[in-house]
Amino acid sequence: METISVLQAVGPTATATPRHRALILAALTLGGFAIGTSEFSAMGLMPEMVKTFGVSEPQVGHIISMYALGVVVGAPLLAILGGRLPRRVLLLVLMGFYAFGNLASAAAPDYLSMILARFVAGLPHGAYFGVAALSAVAISKPEERGKAVSLVMFGLTVAILIGNPIATWMGQTIGWRWAFVMVSSVAVATVALIAMFMPRDRVEAPKHPLEELRAFNRLPVWQALAIGAVGFSGLFCVFSYLAPTMLQVTNVSAQWIPLGLAGFGLGGVIGNFLGGWLFDRLRFRAVPAILLGAAAMLSLFPLTAGSLWTLLPITVAIGMLGALGPVLQTHLMDVAGDAQTLAAASHHAAFNAANALGPWLGGMAISAGWGWTSTGYVGATTAVLGALIYLWAAGTLRRPRRQACPAV
Repeated sequence: METISVLQAVGPTATATPRHRALILAALTLGGFAIGTSEFSAMGLMPEMVKTFGVSEPQVGHIISMYALGVVVGAPLLAILGGRLPRRVLLLVLMGFYAFGNLASAAAPDYLSMILARFVAGLPHGAYFGVAALSAVAISKPEERGKAVSLVMFGLTVAILIGNPIATWMGQTIGWRWAFVMVSSVAVATVALIAMFMPRDRVEAPKHPLEELRAFNRLPVWQALAIGAVGFSGLFCVFSYLAPTMLQVTNVSAQWIPLGLAGFGLGGVIGNFLGGWLFDRLRFRAVPAILLGAAAMLSLFPLTAGSLWTLLPITVAIGMLGALGPVLQTHLMDVAGDAQTLAAASHHAAFNAANALGPWLGGMAISAGWGWTSTGYVGATTAVLGALIYLWAAGTLRRPRRQACPAV
């Protein structure tokens, strides 16, 4: 029954041919690649930004957190403001805005202007992914919703695997500003592809913003968002400070940093498809398995950081926490009722709340003198907390309510 309600909310399955469907998904995925490259590039470019702006590593962590704050603010705001637009138009506007935000990042003359530019760049992030996920589900079979969402998220994970190492390499060779110019160029290419392949017709009826807000304000929705915000922050806690950890603890040269970042990317690619597969089989029950497995891997990070050959496999394992993304994104479609766009966008706001929380907690631990590798223990703690929130959410879903939610 819940699948029917979701399809009613996102629109009927499109009659597009397999080739046309693949082209639409490719365009949406390219946008995810641009966003993922930009979101995580500051982590690999941290040493270069320290030199340019004359600040410390934790202060560069604030640049990362400001981007995440932009996502948290922009996701629900732009989803509400753009809710009455056709999805094709909204996607074009959001990705055009993203190109502008990254050009502003490339041109930022000082630390404060960079913080502002990254906040602006983060604003369209969550709304884009939310609308893109709903568009992908609308052209897919009902039993393949998890797979459809994972395909949209594939661009994000490939960005960690390929885009972020390329951005880091560019920062080390020709300057970190060119990494953001590259992202802006990919965003412009995405605009062109969406304009060419995305159908012009609109399948969903426009909703009044207040109606969607009322539908959104349900406990299962907030619980799912809390799981993402808390449980996923452990990955960002480690990932944000991987570059200085490799320099200071692993004692390797800066040329090895892109390989370390690629380890997270490889894990993210594996985890992304694993998450879609797990949801189509286990549904919401996939969450605790993912989080507890991640907690174990994060706990091993401090023990493996001393050697490059033990560090690289653990980064892959931690990166597989990305499996949580497709699971929570698709679960939100099941429990959000008539607030599909707002919930889908807010999912990415929650994950970027994790992107803000992780570097902040990690920076506190490092500044307290606990060492670079303390980020692993901090991250393991947040993963366990996310699993505890799942237990609360699962109990809520089992209780009879006025609006039916999927069983766990």
